[in-house]
This record gives sequence, structure tokens and C-alpha cells, in this order.
Amino acid sequence: MITKADKNATRRKRHARVRAKLSGTEARPRLNVFRSNKHIYAQLIDDVKGVTLASASTLDKEVSAEGNNLEAAKKIGELIAKRAVEKGYKSVVFDRGGYLYHGRIQALADAARENGLEF
Repeated sequence: MITKADKNATRRKRHARVRAKLSGTEARPRLNVFRSNKHIYAQLIDDVKGVTLASASTLDKEVSAEGNNLEAAKKIGELIAKRAVEKGYKSVVFDRGGYLYHGRIQALADAARENGLEF
């Protein structure tokens, strides 16, 4: 009997491989993205100190629950970029979290770039 690989387990393995080489600093934090079926989350992380510098998600009150997932990802990209620029962070390291750079992840990244983040 052939068993199908768990998609989330393979994503976590991919993410661990990438994280071994990728790290955020105070000067250039890591922009981490996590997506679930309903929501999308983005965080700016300083891995040296182990602190979250800014975050945004579809659970925030500033983001309306209307629209589809792609529109929500664009709003989160705009919001995280706005919060990062307010705190003085212009350049970040993009961590796609083991997901393909496609769809919601790409929409979030493009919106963040359009609103002032460089990566």
C-alpha cells in the first residue's frame, strides 16, 4: 500500500533546511510568513535576540474579514510593511516558511515590496 506524504511535515522539513541558512538580525530582521487555510500571519523577527519586532495577521482588527485569501494576503503585506517602516526597518530577509513562492505568499511579498520593504 502506498502512503501519501504529509504535506505539512514536508513543508516543515523544507522550512528547517532554509532556516539553517537564513537568520534575521537587528539591522535586517527576518520577515516570516505562516499561512493556514483561513488566515495568514507575518512577523518581523530578530533571531539574535529572539524577539518579534512587528507582526500582522488577518486576525487583526485593522484588517477586515471581507474578500478572498489573496486580497487578505495583500492587505497583510501592506500592513507589515507599514509597521516595519514606522519602526525604522527598511531591509528584511524574506522567509517563506517552506511554502512555494506562489499565490498568497507571493501576493504578501509583492505588497510588502510596494509599500517600502526591500528584499
